[in-house]
Amino acid sequence: MKPYLLLFNMCPADNSLSSSIPNELPGIHSVTCIVSIILLVVHYKEETNMKLYYSPGACSMAPHILLNELGKKFTIEKVDMGTKKTDGGKDFNKINAKSYVPTLEFKKDEVLTEVSTILQFLADKAKATKILPKAGTMARYRSMETLNFIASELHKGIGALFNKALPEEARKMAVERVSKRLDYVDGVLAKNKFIGGKSFSVSDAYAFTVMNWGGWVGLDVKKWKNIGRYMDMMASRPSVQAAMKAEGLLG
Repeated sequence: MKPYLLLFNMCPADNSLSSSIPNELPGIHSVTCIVSIILLVVHYKEETNMKLYYSPGACSMAPHILLNELGKKFTIEKVDMGTKKTDGGKDFNKINAKSYVPTLEFKKDEVLTEVSTILQFLADKAKATKILPKAGTMARYRSMETLNFIASELHKGIGALFNKALPEEARKMAVERVSKRLDYVDGVLAKNKFIGGKSFSVSDAYAFTVMNWGGWVGLDVKKWKNIGRYMDMMASRPSVQAAMKAEGLLG
């Protein structure tokens, strides 16, 4: 039974403020009970209506991993980035005018885009301060700093290597540039188990996703010892395996 229906069955039938209340809801009169149900219904629908539009292995896998970590109820819908059609036959351009993933639909006809923003939105909504510090704290700004580094230096750097039309000299320069960034990441991981410290954070969902592209673009990220250890550890994480299986990347 849905949680709000269970709560409804526990509410007094009489809406007067003087109504007696069941033992299960001590101190709450019937009007308050009904209001509570309305709020719970809204929250329940928001939670269960979340849909992530994705392309297999793309940066959309980062929020997919996080949704698994958070244990949220959600659905996914694959997008063909060539035709801009979803598996359900919808015109993706009408869902997200930017025409790229990830796109998170969290309310009817309301979507959120950009990896870093979606990751923070999901963690904040779940009040998951262990994987994303509370807003306004120095720890939060450090997390944002890391997310921005991943977005601007790793995502864009490794992502550029997918371009088959990239001239050889330009490709060489791109590899040299991103290699310097990976040197930095390797140094961070020499001192920390995860990108952000001792435990999993939203940054790990993002970092693993983009560094995993190395195998597709001819960049062996595992030649960096600490990154290699990190990638193996993350690949064995249940939330990561579940996301990769759902996206058809694992058998």
